[in-house]
Amino acid sequence: MISQQRMKPLFRAALAAIAAGVALAQTAALFQQISERLTANGLKADVSFLASDALEGRGTPSKGLDIAGEYIAAQFRRAGLEPAGDDGYFQTAPFTNVTPNAEGLAFALEAGGQTMAADKASLSVQEGAPLDLSHAAAFKMVSTDTAAVDALTPEQVKGKVLLLEIPDAPAQPARGGRGGRGGAVNRRLLQAAAKAQAALVVVVRSAAQTQTTGQNPQLKDASSVAAPVISVTDAAIYAAVAAAKPGPMEGTVSAHMAAPAAVPVKLRNVAGLLRGSDPVLKDTYVVLTGHYDHLGIRGTGPGDHIFNGANDDASGTSSVIEIANALSSLPSRPKRSILFIALFGEERGDLGSHYYAQHPIFPLAKTIADVNLEQLGRTDEVGEGQKIGQFNLTGFDYTDMPAIFRKYGEMTGIKVVKDEAKSDSYFSRSDNAAFADVGVPSTTLSVTYEFSDYHGAGDEWPKLDYENMAKVDRTIALAAYHMADSTEEPQWNAANPKTEAYRKARGK
Repeated sequence: MISQQRMKPLFRAALAAIAAGVALAQTAALFQQISERLTANGLKADVSFLASDALEGRGTPSKGLDIAGEYIAAQFRRAGLEPAGDDGYFQTAPFTNVTPNAEGLAFALEAGGQTMAADKASLSVQEGAPLDLSHAAAFKMVSTDTAAVDALTPEQVKGKVLLLEIPDAPAQPARGGRGGRGGAVNRRLLQAAAKAQAALVVVVRSAAQTQTTGQNPQLKDASSVAAPVISVTDAAIYAAVAAAKPGPMEGTVSAHMAAPAAVPVKLRNVAGLLRGSDPVLKDTYVVLTGHYDHLGIRGTGPGDHIFNGANDDASGTSSVIEIANALSSLPSRPKRSILFIALFGEERGDLGSHYYAQHPIFPLAKTIADVNLEQLGRTDEVGEGQKIGQFNLTGFDYTDMPAIFRKYGEMTGIKVVKDEAKSDSYFSRSDNAAFADVGVPSTTLSVTYEFSDYHGAGDEWPKLDYENMAKVDRTIALAAYHMADSTEEPQWNAANPKTEAYRKARGK
């Protein structure tokens, strides 16, 4: 006969087994319900419209982008999501289209008893503003010194010229709009320079380094404050700056820049809310994002000049739409709310996600995660063959989210994999990075990192594998539901030193 003392743990184990069986059955039923609503044909319908020639590549800004936004809002309305923007489903973002003016652009450095005037061909404008400086004090920083960037103060540079040396180094591969984030240190420094009230930032490169002409229009958040920035590749000036120690310089700077031309532009994120069911946790949020812009029309002459962006990122946008449609149809809602956002301007430098991070619809402190969706339709990884029945996460070891997706992938037969060579390097190359910068645990999910036709006119909707995409999206939907239904929040990995800045931002 089993003693009463032994029966208690056996009884508890039996109850746990029953509870686990019930939970598994509930999850299986949930997955079946999701699968009935989230179909390959639904995804194909969305992508074929968003990536059609009629939308002309959805450039930022463009009529095609506006039409895409209206379509997404209509799908959110059909799904019964609550409008979460300031204008229905739209979060309006006032921007300015700024065209730098290089007329009369001049820069001179006085150091070591000599005046070095930059050759005009070596100058370009990165951030335009009317400027006239004469013998202004200078302060040097090196772009690779991230600690100094983070510690920059008004006491160091207020009213001064910040000379930023870019040391010669092997060029990093650019990847469209995300290539700009390859200079994440530069982005942080430029933000820090504006906050510290530097009069001018001068990016000093050697002539061998690539630089932009600075004459193309730039989209600027109308509410943001930016320091004027010019780039200099004059050999004598580069040598003088490179020879100087970081910190206050003995030399002075004189510079002139004409006022840029500025035209107001209204851009829009599209946002819909699936309200949670718990009285308290409904005021916390899981965010599901994907960017709905692409490159527009480029080039002239014979051939196809519409860059349709089917995989990048009509696939991610349609996934956001169809996951929202599937989850909103369920008989029970998760405890937390899920915010679905289609973001503008990723290809122009993650503009929509940065705008949201600076103007959040719901408090960032109550936003527990951002799951960003990119490139979910193509399975042809360049140089690696077909990637079927799987997806990857950027920053795989940055948070505990991969374990969540892996758990539900095991139930649905979809592998959740880590690409050792690309997981970390791609973390800062999509919209998830804007959420990470303000402390929100984030990641980007994709089937391929690099596919043929990337940023080419050949990225068209018939080339996507919609059956595989539907299987992947069903797994993402199931995991997102359970993430929102859990009382536990995703966390940054404190053991990984690469997450330190994000954890500090979360702490604030």
